[in-house]
Amino acid sequence: MTQIFDNPAHFADEALDGFVAANREYVARVDGGVVRSTEVPSGRVALVVGGGSGHYPAFAGLVGPGLATASACGNMFASPAAGQVYRVAKAANAGGGVLLSYGNYAGDVLHFGQAQLRLNAEGIETRTVLVTDDIASAPLDQIEKRRGIAGDLTVFKIAGAAAEAGLSLDEVERLAIRTNLHTRSLGVAFDGCTLPGAAEPLFHVPAGQMSLGLGIHGEPGISEHPMPTASELAELLVSRLLEDRPEAAGNRVVPIVNGLGTVKYDELFLLFGKIEKVLVSAGLEVVEPECGELVTSLDMSGLSLTLLWLDEELERYWAAPADTPAFKKGTLAPRARRAQAGPEEVVAADAEEPAAASAHLGRLAAAVLAQVRDVVVEHEEELGRLDAIAGDGDHGIGMRRGVDAAAAAAEAMAAAGSSVARVLTAAGEAWSERAGGTSGALWGSAVIAAGLALGNRASYRGEDAADAVTAFTAAITELGKAGPGDKTMVDALLPFRDAFLRNLDGGTQVAKSLAAAAVAAQEAAEKTSELRPLKGRARPLAEKSLGHPDPGAISFGLIAQRISTYIDSELAAAAGKGARA
Repeated sequence: MTQIFDNPAHFADEALDGFVAANREYVARVDGGVVRSTEVPSGRVALVVGGGSGHYPAFAGLVGPGLATASACGNMFASPAAGQVYRVAKAANAGGGVLLSYGNYAGDVLHFGQAQLRLNAEGIETRTVLVTDDIASAPLDQIEKRRGIAGDLTVFKIAGAAAEAGLSLDEVERLAIRTNLHTRSLGVAFDGCTLPGAAEPLFHVPAGQMSLGLGIHGEPGISEHPMPTASELAELLVSRLLEDRPEAAGNRVVPIVNGLGTVKYDELFLLFGKIEKVLVSAGLEVVEPECGELVTSLDMSGLSLTLLWLDEELERYWAAPADTPAFKKGTLAPRARRAQAGPEEVVAADAEEPAAASAHLGRLAAAVLAQVRDVVVEHEEELGRLDAIAGDGDHGIGMRRGVDAAAAAAEAMAAAGSSVARVLTAAGEAWSERAGGTSGALWGSAVIAAGLALGNRASYRGEDAADAVTAFTAAITELGKAGPGDKTMVDALLPFRDAFLRNLDGGTQVAKSLAAAAVAAQEAAEKTSELRPLKGRARPLAEKSLGHPDPGAISFGLIAQRISTYIDSELAAAAGKGARA
């Protein structure tokens, strides 16, 4: 049981602070995670890894020369927020581009994806390689749906070595993808892990049983089996992985026996000896193996086996030196300390001169977000009840948390006279970090994208509004991967976009185009009651959802209508003042 803490709510942050204090020669604390405390040569690719806390040595323990440049660190078993990933990647960037790599989990995909969109929009070329090594989580023909578990290490190590060698972003990405395709893992659990402050583990395995195919976030396995002997366990793990062997794989493999938290090293070594014998008898040659705790799950009683099939190129980078707090290989020359920018320097470097038109639009954007907050508060309970029909019922409260934070952040930035880009970027970051989950990532990303599209200009025209709507829509569709008919917010968003652009292109003013778009969005949202969900948490309960509209589409329709009404009233008030003058 995890029991050393003052306040369990602060566990992840305080553990990370202590980790940095103990490893200052390797890492420095930044907002959202850690970055190398030693110099990174200019022009090098920055490998930014990350995920939830509770998996040490992953992810912060793998930051150092020859491996990761930085790690974004979320709460316990929870993705870091998009703003955290963005800030960590900005701190890590050395001018050669950024490669984001992490396990294939929905929250991570959304939040890292949102950060990637923002980094690319700012001119920092950013790519992503997902780790999908867990053979228990999906069949081989759906490898893109598999989770990432201890195979994180092989992908991170080879990508980090390639970056250390000065390879381009294209080449680092290519090697990371190839490593992932050559990596397979399978885990077993003997009992679950306990989150800080919790009275019970997330799951239990019956006495005398073993759970096969566990995840690293406290997920139980997919099947239970009588507890095997060490030799039987070695045979089971190796045989399952060999059945999933990559195409054209050679006979040289890196085996990684990974302890998940409470299995002792003596046991891991004993099992490794059995596994090596099975591999050799299968005609495989063992190359530079690893055995120990590498990707854990707090105090979970369990372990996993990873196999990386090598070719000549992958072997070269697997064998390359690395020096991090938790993973060392070979010898590297000492590195100079990196100069860390203080808060004053960051503020100075981030200063802007907002154009008057952009600052005015920023104040309007803050007022619009206040209206969005009001309509969400008004309908919070209704949205929650609608979401509870086939989901977890948190859509209303999640939207409330997000928009409360976004409106407050926008108000503060607008009061300071910031540009509309700064106002909406701050609002989007706050929405994402406070709301969390899918809707938080999507709305946060979209608000930021709209702000970046509007920028900081001396004047604005209708075409700029079209660009903002297009950017808002693209952020949601690209990040969420939902399309028409999937029964999501997109089913209201696309009709909104199309109606707005169609009316604007036809010469209609922005306000009237917005009004037509809001009507289209609300009508489309209501029609989602006829659809079965193909995405999101409602998908497994498709029949229950039939006959009820999608809560995400409904909330978007309500927001679109409130914005339209507000803009129309503001224009009418402005016209009245002009007439009186």
